[in-house]
Amino acid sequence: MSRGLRLLLGALGLAIIGVIGCLTPAVGSITRALLGLLAAVTLWFVWRWPQLEQRLAAGTTATDARPEGPGLFDLALGFVTNFFDTLGIGNFAPTTAALKLTRRISDEDIPGTLNVGHALPVLTEALIFIAAIAVDPRLLIAMIGASILGAWLGAGLVARMPRRAIQIGMGTALAIAAVLFIAANLHWMPVGGSATAFSGTRFAVAIGGNLVLGALMTLGIGLYAPCLIMLSLLGLDPRAAFPIMMGSCAFLMPIGGIRFVRTRRYSAAVALGLAIGGPPAVLIAGYLVKTMPLFWLRWLVVCVVLYAAAMMLRSALRQAQPRLGAQPVGQGEGGSGV
Repeated sequence: MSRGLRLLLGALGLAIIGVIGCLTPAVGSITRALLGLLAAVTLWFVWRWPQLEQRLAAGTTATDARPEGPGLFDLALGFVTNFFDTLGIGNFAPTTAALKLTRRISDEDIPGTLNVGHALPVLTEALIFIAAIAVDPRLLIAMIGASILGAWLGAGLVARMPRRAIQIGMGTALAIAAVLFIAANLHWMPVGGSATAFSGTRFAVAIGGNLVLGALMTLGIGLYAPCLIMLSLLGLDPRAAFPIMMGSCAFLMPIGGIRFVRTRRYSAAVALGLAIGGPPAVLIAGYLVKTMPLFWLRWLVVCVVLYAAAMMLRSALRQAQPRLGAQPVGQGEGGSGV
């Protein structure tokens, strides 16, 4: 990663914290401590990612080197997906669909690219919304911790998965995301209750569920929609779910993302585009736009995501077909026929 890109990431991290710090209203001591921790994670991520990328890239041969600078498509993709993520559309499924349809990167690099590239925009979202919505600090902190553990375990597993397994997993994830989008569009989602805290069995179920969702995040399954459904079914006020969802993703994505950087199972160029293009869009959507009619856009996202799911599963099926058929006569394994 070039010195200019490293400085840009660092300056972006500082700018995010400065702007949000000036616009954040007065909050309680626990919320202030959590926001301070989020700010520290933001600064750690914009320092650690370039440092690790530079060190790993130094050991890469010229033939294996990848383009490190983001393209205009990557920057625009980061801006658009995170603008609508802040307004409730989500960014994982649309980004996966765009990368699959344009064949921008290999399928097996998509989960890591999502977790690394969208980490900084999601940190920005969390810094904005955790200060705006009150929720039981004990529940918030416990669910964030569970999601971090799940992401740490999941990233290690996904980083070692073969291409076909990732294609099947992401194709299934996209199909699930499309179903959730349809359910939201048709108002089939549970309406939730009025609780802002859990205890006993409901507390344990929420923690265990978020651990699983944190692990699934590393496979490209967005956490927002399934977490909202789970908490609403348990009786939580849907508004109180937003700091939990955003806080969980904001902490788990940088930690899980760094594991993908270590294993080189991601596209640095695309991730940089998402990371640089996303935060300005979050600030615009969170502070200036806030709400806008998204009905037709939601249905368009459903169509695109369903198509991308079909293409991902089709790619996995094509990869499996040669192993199922008979080997051509005169052709050895890995060789050409006579």
